Amino acid sequence: MSGEKIHDTNSLLFTQLVMSFHAAAWQQLGKVANPISGKIERNLELAKNSIDILGMLEEKTRGNINEDEEKSLQQILTQLRMNFVEESGKPQPEEKDDGQGKEEEEPGPDEADKDSEDDKN
Repeated sequence: MSGEKIHDTNSLLFTQLVMSFHAAAWQQLGKVANPISGKIERNLELAKNSIDILGMLEEKTRGNINEDEEKSLQQILTQLRMNFVEESGKPQPEEKDDGQGKEEEEPGPDEADKDSEDDKN
């Protein structure tokens, strides 16, 4: 394999790696649905990890990637970091009860007393 062909292959592989973490971070930020479940699943801890990995790649590859790759990685990081800050300011969405696997709750003491009073009347 010639040196140019290896460089082209490595450039493609680098881009695929960056895009893989980019897509994962979008999903973890809750911006796109999980392709397997079809649901929006926000996990800011995982999103931060994916963003941090891309930041590490930027630092470790500085001076060893071409200008287009460097610019693309910087734009992706800026975009993800801004969206992370935005999502961090939002409350964590509550999990929706799908009604499966949970038993019906017993009435609390106040509710049980109320029902007894209703029966007497």
